Amino acid sequence: MKNTIKNLKIDKDLQQRETDAMCVNESQLAHKWYHNLKYLAVGILFGIVFVKAEVVSWFRIQEMFRLQSFHMFGVIGSAVFVGVISVWLIKKFKVKTIYGEPIKIADKTFNKGQIYGGLLFGFGWAITGACPGPLFAQIGTGATVIIVTLLSAVAGTWVYGLVREKLPH
Repeated sequence: MKNTIKNLKIDKDLQQRETDAMCVNESQLAHKWYHNLKYLAVGILFGIVFVKAEVVSWFRIQEMFRLQSFHMFGVIGSAVFVGVISVWLIKKFKVKTIYGEPIKIADKTFNKGQIYGGLLFGFGWAITGACPGPLFAQIGTGATVIIVTLLSAVAGTWVYGLVREKLPH
């Protein structure tokens, strides 16, 4: 009986998080601090790949927005393709995390705020030559002016957190 009540509470919590679209797959496992070193290693590898593929190049990003080169469209398109195939495989084979937790991908509904948000994101990307993914890699290559973009991204996220409840979702 006690487990049933606990499971109902977890299910209700999951349903609430699904409607909020935040932290749906949040793990309940607790690890020691050094387990996060694997994320540091993957992040460093990710940054190296971004630099070598010229994905963090301001000039490549400007070429993309001026429709002068296919390079960035090819990188983004291949990432979308891999993502679609990966999500399809996860759903089809009911893949679990390495700790045995189920992966649940909530259905999303479209609203016009996504258009406005996408336009704002795109304008910011075009103006600064940086999106959140490669910010640290750009700073690591010596483009220290990107620190302004990083601080602006953090400030924008903080402001969104403040006004989130007042926005239409």
